[in-house]
Amino acid sequence: MTTADSSHPADASEEGAPAPRPDQPNRPSTRWRVDLLAVLSFVLLALWVTIRLWLDPADGLRDNRTDQSQFEWMMAHGSRVVTDFAYPFTSDRMNVPEAVNLMANTSVLSVSIPMTPVTLLAGPRMSFLLFLTLGMAATATSWYFLLSRMVVRSPGPAWLGATFCGFAPAMVSHANAHPNIVSQFVVPLIIWRTLRLGEPGRWLRNGILLALVIVWQAFLNLEILLMTAIGLGVVMVALALGRPELRRRTRPFLAGLGVAAAVALLLLAYPLYVQFFGPGAYRGLSPLIRGYSTDLASYVAYSRESLAGDEPGARGLTQNPTEENAFFGWPLLVLVAALVWWLRRDVVVRALALLAVLFAVLSLGREVLFNGELTGIPAPWAALENLPILHSVVPTRWALAITPLFGLLLAYGAQRAQTLANRNPSARPQVRFATITVLAMALLPLLPTPLPAVRLEPTPTFVTSGAWRPYVTDGRSIVTLPLPDTHYADPLRWSAETGLDMPIARGYFLGPDTRPDRHRVALFTAPARPTNEFFDEIRRTGEVPPISQQEQTAAEEDLRYWRAGAVILGPHEHADALRRGMTELIGTEPTYTEGVWLWDVRDLTA
Repeated sequence: MTTADSSHPADASEEGAPAPRPDQPNRPSTRWRVDLLAVLSFVLLALWVTIRLWLDPADGLRDNRTDQSQFEWMMAHGSRVVTDFAYPFTSDRMNVPEAVNLMANTSVLSVSIPMTPVTLLAGPRMSFLLFLTLGMAATATSWYFLLSRMVVRSPGPAWLGATFCGFAPAMVSHANAHPNIVSQFVVPLIIWRTLRLGEPGRWLRNGILLALVIVWQAFLNLEILLMTAIGLGVVMVALALGRPELRRRTRPFLAGLGVAAAVALLLLAYPLYVQFFGPGAYRGLSPLIRGYSTDLASYVAYSRESLAGDEPGARGLTQNPTEENAFFGWPLLVLVAALVWWLRRDVVVRALALLAVLFAVLSLGREVLFNGELTGIPAPWAALENLPILHSVVPTRWALAITPLFGLLLAYGAQRAQTLANRNPSARPQVRFATITVLAMALLPLLPTPLPAVRLEPTPTFVTSGAWRPYVTDGRSIVTLPLPDTHYADPLRWSAETGLDMPIARGYFLGPDTRPDRHRVALFTAPARPTNEFFDEIRRTGEVPPISQQEQTAAEEDLRYWRAGAVILGPHEHADALRRGMTELIGTEPTYTEGVWLWDVRDLTA
């Protein structure tokens, strides 16, 4: 059995397409040049999206500085696993004295560990930027090779579909400091290895190879892995029902699938145990986050980072700039609907269309939202959101899974148009003109613009010089003002620049809410304590709340709980109020040293 007949679910030959003409770039002698140009175009597009960060690495992503700090911290953790043999699945370098469950967070170990040399030589910010940029380029590249070698078999349509898969509005939106989401280069590998399971006599090898890429994706992003599994399941069932000739491959396919499941579960058993039952494990996301849904109106709108979009128009249709998961625009939706009708005889196209509708419906959350207003119309997610595993999915991200489905449909449509032109030489100019015109109308408005950047405050010299070291002996930590959370995560960036040698109190991470009656649902930081709430109010208002003996006693207890060796205050817009609040809380004046205000609290917390 050849690759073509074992793993090509739907190609142009199904419609009687003629063999490629000699002038088409499909011969081995010319194909590599076309492939190289395709890959180069993906790298250039990724650089275009992130160009402002490359022009000045001192800048950060304007719309998501906190996640950028968190991922820089994760890159530093990956290098620490290599250099210090640190335990990979939890860490005590943040949220002292508790541990952070990194398996239950975006630890990206499958990337952070291999990128250790970059992190050590150029720092965690550069490794983050490389991860983000190369992740987008690699995603498009991976889709291109899957499409051009196994699906449409033609470089032009494959390039079109792969470009959309890598740089659609949702992907550019998540490029705002979600490198684990835009790095979907393993997904085409999973599809490729799944399609090869039907080869007779190779079920063991193919099963093991599929398991390995599944494990790779599991340490990159489990949410994407879940969506991939659902999508592949639907397509495989559709192929089994719609193409009877494939049923003779059922036995090797199921045998290979069994091997893949067994090996993947064996390799992931312990990490998943840590994720769901280890220290810092939680039981699903909070009801607030599970309420993040896709506004129905956003499907026909344009995102803020699209050529035709703007920030005011997109702001009311999404929770934040990183979750613009739809935003396809009317022209593309009309084009996709027309393609599905045109290619409706292809069982794979019908399966892709069904999946797109399914994911769109799930993305609507508990109640249909339209143009920023709740409609009162219930949506199916309300009955599913509390199920195990699904209670950890953000519903709006189901819309993200539509992007590769549309990319595949665009590739199929372009391939059919190419076949039509080849069959009718006399009408070839008209077919090509119509194809280019329709694609331009649908896709030009979606072209990405560079991500907005902002200057980040430089890391204080107190951190970079190592002056903090005497204050963290005997298991002590550094307490920063304000304490880090979802709104202020600069201390994670500072800790990352020390290679996580500087442990910090609290942090920005997913951890269980241990308060009574909260059922250990996830918080985006540690459970609240009086002192961090005190400084959070100052961060928000710039005003110092009234301080009584009760607040002073609580501050001493919290500093002891955090094992604080020192409290530091770096550059902040409310630095004066924060300094006054800390001084009044503990009755000790700070000293200004190496860019921070410093309170030595070792005697207070002894």
